[in-house]
Amino acid sequence: MARLPFRKTPFPGNGAAAEDSVQDRPARPTPLAPADTIAGRSLTIVIAIMTFLAALAAGAALLVADASVEWRREAAREISVQVRAAPGRDIEADIRAAAEALSKTPGVSAARAFSKAESESLLAPWLGEGLDLSELPIPRMIVVTLDATRRPDLDRLRQDLAKASPAASLDDHRIFVARLGDMARAVVLTTLAVFALIVAAMAVAVISATRAAIDTNREIVEVLHIVGAADRFIAREFQRRFLALGLRGALLGGGAALAFFALARLAADRFRATPGGDQMEAIFGGFALQPVGYGLIVALSAAVAILTGALSRFIVLRRLGRLD
Repeated sequence: MARLPFRKTPFPGNGAAAEDSVQDRPARPTPLAPADTIAGRSLTIVIAIMTFLAALAAGAALLVADASVEWRREAAREISVQVRAAPGRDIEADIRAAAEALSKTPGVSAARAFSKAESESLLAPWLGEGLDLSELPIPRMIVVTLDATRRPDLDRLRQDLAKASPAASLDDHRIFVARLGDMARAVVLTTLAVFALIVAAMAVAVISATRAAIDTNREIVEVLHIVGAADRFIAREFQRRFLALGLRGALLGGGAALAFFALARLAADRFRATPGGDQMEAIFGGFALQPVGYGLIVALSAAVAILTGALSRFIVLRRLGRLD
């Protein structure tokens, strides 16, 4: 590592003996890019915070993407049939006919018809509790579970339903699944945009810190450049220093992110039965970050350290190029 010039200053003492003593003492080397400075510690903290936030953004994107796949898979496993009350028709007979037609369809695992009380309870969140709905022509629902290995022919199923019960209509949840996919993609893209902004902010902090370090040691850098030190040698000294700072900050931030997701998983398991826990599980899938996600955070931390060193090297080489 390049060393700063050292100027020997004699200690106040008794004559030549003290001066000889100081001259014989070896000079204490000072690194070109000092290791333990306030600026270095501040940069380490900034990198740790940015790495933590970037890891959170990447982990959240993975959680939402995985949850979206599960949402769409669950929605695609079922279809619903609505049987409306029609004048001159017995709705109970229509329900039985529709359920029988559904049960005979290849690719249908089960067909469960909701009772009248269950159908009325579906309207409670919108109409409120305690209302007498017996006089209203409330449609009845049939929930159909599909075979995971064999999909039914929905067009033919609609025709069979129309013959068995003209008042029945089938909903394959296609629009709902498409909207779920669009929502999940929007959330993932937004999270990735936040991730990119965090990385950009971290890069700006590293660039500013590198320029400040060069300005602090400007005279030394210029002297080394004038006497013929290779630009790559000078840049390598800065790269090593900032690589160490980036690695320290990335380990702190990445380790904190790993601990956060692990603790969030434990907390989600503990509060799973509560309303708030169920809502969080519906959005993030119980914070069940897969091993690939933990590996991504580790890789992200390593990339942050490498990026810190590479940026510092680039800035130093660019500054030295201007000296030429």
